[in-house]
Amino acid sequence: MNHCSFCGKSEKQVKILLNGPKGNICESCVALAYDMVREHGLLPDQTIEESFDIDLSRVPKPKEIKAFLDEYVIGQDEAKKTLAVAVYNHYKRLAQKHDDNDVEIEKSNIIMVGATGTGKTLLARTIARLLKVPFAIADATVFTEAGYVGEDVESILTRLLQAADYDVPAAERGIVFIDEIDKIARKSDNPSITRDVSGEGVQQSLLKLLEGSIVNVAPKGGRKHPEQDFIHVDTKNILFICGGAFDGIERKIAQRLNTQVVGFTSVANTHKIDRNNIMRYIMPPDLKSFGLIPELIGRLPVLTHLEPLDKQALTAILREPKNSILKQYEKLFEMDGVKLTFATDALNFIVDKAVEYKLGARGLRSIVEAIMVEPMFEQPSRKTRKFEITLAFAKQQLAKSNLEI
Repeated sequence: MNHCSFCGKSEKQVKILLNGPKGNICESCVALAYDMVREHGLLPDQTIEESFDIDLSRVPKPKEIKAFLDEYVIGQDEAKKTLAVAVYNHYKRLAQKHDDNDVEIEKSNIIMVGATGTGKTLLARTIARLLKVPFAIADATVFTEAGYVGEDVESILTRLLQAADYDVPAAERGIVFIDEIDKIARKSDNPSITRDVSGEGVQQSLLKLLEGSIVNVAPKGGRKHPEQDFIHVDTKNILFICGGAFDGIERKIAQRLNTQVVGFTSVANTHKIDRNNIMRYIMPPDLKSFGLIPELIGRLPVLTHLEPLDKQALTAILREPKNSILKQYEKLFEMDGVKLTFATDALNFIVDKAVEYKLGARGLRSIVEAIMVEPMFEQPSRKTRKFEITLAFAKQQLAKSNLEI
């Protein structure tokens, strides 16, 4: 019986046993040898480049990307345009042939600023459905400096590798969305006896990822498995999109606008400022005042904002998207053979409460869930085939819940 000349396993213990004139090798040893050759950088570059040729004629254009986002996300046209252009340009960078005299296209990382519930994470998740490159979403709140309890920033790339099925060349051309980027802002300019291990230190650790460098990534998480081999990932071609609520940054913006309004035209300029949507005037200095270090802001050159949601937008969010909240509940009742309908005045009541709670689209879900608990409990056991949510019923159910005090 033949055996592997390297690990000694018999041909019954392996799936494939390659036979040579003076020895044999199994599929596990072949894979191990491939990883060792790749770690030493001995694989030809042509293999990687040729396997990832991108046909721009098949890549969705920015208008097509925005149209796809419109099906799931209401409003936020400026943010959608910015994302669509950034993703399309990312494909262009990947399709670019690297000639000696050619112009090298630099990547433009993005930072999105908007109040909670305006759709930052939803935009990222929706655009991930459309992409033909690996996409990963990471949460910045779990990151700490190296040596402290928590995750290292390199764990972002571990998620991207998982999304790419550990295909390193594919991961090196992917897109990463870092949510809650405002949670790693520097807490204070004043020195303290306690160390801010999840603030400025994490920002500094992110610099090398955003700029582009070769990072040692632990495929199973570095702290729990210190004995494992590292995977080398080049972040030069990875597009980073950051999002955060930046709660309270409106005060920073207002202070900056007031300092600029000086002179005879100060009254006229004050009237031009939209006080209800002051987020639209955000600039990089405001992010610096909030607590982001200048080096990080410089590596996120594209700054866009998300509009606050008014009553009209919240009403549209309830009804219009493909997976809108109402359609989800209608589908749940339809599976029990019940046709669910909502009265118009009941919907207006839900929207008014969401505006009152100031939780954005997430507030809509909380309110509708509180109203629908009783019908979802009772209706499957009844024989009625129609059920309507009226204004009186909505008020009654919300009064029973903890949301209405």
